[in-house]
Amino acid sequence: MKAALEICFWVCAGLIAWTQLGYALALALLARVLPAAGEKPRAASWRSPARGGADHQSEARGLPSLSLITAAHDEQRVIGAKVHNALALDYPRERLEVIVACDGCSDATARGARDAGADLVLELARGGKIRAQDAAVARARGEIVAFSDANALWHADAARELVRAFADPRVGYACGQVSFAAAAPGEHAANQEGVYWRYELALRALESRLCSITAGNGAIYATRRSAYIVVDPIMGHDLSLPFNMVKRGLRAVYVPTARASEKMVPSLSGEFARKRRMMSHTWPIVLRGGMLSPRGYSPGYALMIVSHRVLRYCTPALHALALAANIALLALGAGALYWCTLAAQLALLLAALLAGALRSRPLLLARYYVLTTASPAAGLWDWLRHGTPAWWDAAEGTR
Repeated sequence: MKAALEICFWVCAGLIAWTQLGYALALALLARVLPAAGEKPRAASWRSPARGGADHQSEARGLPSLSLITAAHDEQRVIGAKVHNALALDYPRERLEVIVACDGCSDATARGARDAGADLVLELARGGKIRAQDAAVARARGEIVAFSDANALWHADAARELVRAFADPRVGYACGQVSFAAAAPGEHAANQEGVYWRYELALRALESRLCSITAGNGAIYATRRSAYIVVDPIMGHDLSLPFNMVKRGLRAVYVPTARASEKMVPSLSGEFARKRRMMSHTWPIVLRGGMLSPRGYSPGYALMIVSHRVLRYCTPALHALALAANIALLALGAGALYWCTLAAQLALLLAALLAGALRSRPLLLARYYVLTTASPAAGLWDWLRHGTPAWWDAAEGTR
């Protein structure tokens, strides 16, 4: 009994350590010794020379047509700025199509998008973000279809940088880099999302260099129109598209030079609610959306999916099992080592509790880790209890 509990404890602890830290170290080591996945010769080259030069104008004539799609539900506060931002991109206007797909809007989103100059505004019955994007892709004219959230603003060169990835015919999906800004001065103090996101982007860059990324983001990404995949409306593109592209023999890559920004959820409770909602959409993808099927994966990519996605989502269960095994071992008379491991686990929980009263960075990071680690379990509970709707409302404070 004691031996079984020890195996349970150390396996759980080892898997937590692997998914949270060891995986990143392994990727960094592999990146040093293996050639980049994208080093093979490309069929074309869309470069980004200095703006305003003859080379820049020549490149513009060779760029693919691009449809930039924003699915929006009651976004009248930000849709005008979003469309203006899209139209101001350093991309040939004759090759850029701006589409706003209004998902059952009850406000002036559609009028605001038209007044701002959108090329196409679709007014749809509410079916969720994915179905609104599907409808927009069906009407899009671009060779490349790009997607963005209504509150995400792209840097001027983001579109050019993003489409450069598709000069490689093996690339079917590309996502850019999104940074988070505080909604107002001081609002970022409680939410440590920025720390996590910088770490996540570093992992994404390593995955992209070695093979393909395991997830994207909704603020800035694109696919070839010919490669676009229609997925279940509760299964978002962020997680569904990258691994499905890989299953179809294409690469999913990260383009850090294609940059966008959006407002951060101001409170940690709001961030927990956002991640809980995201995880209620994630579990259907993991359990019945094809992610767990190894068909179409290389061995390396399969290991990435298990390490970065499956184990990360299972971390709440791993923590619970490790804690239970640790307590049981002490009840059976285990030695001082297990008192130390129990103290470490309880210290993490205590630090998370104290963060509500003491706003120090280590305590806030502990609280962020505990709550966001709990979010997969909460999202799974929500999905199993009452299912997951295809639509959702914007997180408070992000508009």
